[in-house]
Amino acid sequence: MDRIACEWCRVQNPPGTTTCQTCGAPLDVRNKVSDSGWREAPRLRDMTEFRFSGSVCQVEGELVPVAELALAPNDWVYFEHQVMLWKDEGVPLSAMQTGGGFRRMLGGMPFVLSVASGPGRVAFSRDAPGELVVLPMPAGIELDVREHAFLLAAGSVGYSFIRIKGLANILHGGNGMYLDRFVTGPAPGILMLHGNGNVMERMLRPGEKILVEPGGFLYKDASVQMQAVQQELKVGLMRKMYLAEMTGPGRVGIQSMYVHHKTG
Repeated sequence: MDRIACEWCRVQNPPGTTTCQTCGAPLDVRNKVSDSGWREAPRLRDMTEFRFSGSVCQVEGELVPVAELALAPNDWVYFEHQVMLWKDEGVPLSAMQTGGGFRRMLGGMPFVLSVASGPGRVAFSRDAPGELVVLPMPAGIELDVREHAFLLAAGSVGYSFIRIKGLANILHGGNGMYLDRFVTGPAPGILMLHGNGNVMERMLRPGEKILVEPGGFLYKDASVQMQAVQQELKVGLMRKMYLAEMTGPGRVGIQSMYVHHKTG
């Protein structure tokens, strides 16, 4: 029998498999794509399991999904401390420096990320309804993610951050948008995000542009160029709307229910 290709992550799965062993996407459901080219991220079924490295992830619940990991020895993941739901007593926690110092504080981002190491079980969730978005990362991939959206990343995935200047709407209080950047080297890894509401993804052609309200942006390939643009609105007094201009090639992910993070 032929192997089954996952339409979300493109990984080949053994015959008879009903969910992708790499990202958990249902294999018996076709991609749902709008006329404009946006495809829905797969909604992972309750109790779906998939693997990364030597570890297993089980997804629990659907409205506010939980990612429960059975970490193998020598496997570890990093995350923002507030997203950990519970852990086995014997799972050690440590800290990972992020760099950036005062700039990260201004952007409302944590100075350090927490690390959980195997063996043992640990679970994660964010306190908002939405979707768990699983993004397997082959070697040599770079992804940019809006701040406070990533749930966890495997230890094989490198971390840094960048700032997009000029997105001065209520979401960012005039300080710009900070993005978490995740990079794989020779070894593959996995990245899990929490998207508020529903998550959709679109592949942009080279030079193709779209404008996205910054609060709806979730992630993009590093190859997608992102900059702030202004739209003039004539409603009584002249007003301005700040939008994020995305220029391909590469993937762009958006969320349908966005939350404006308040800055001091």
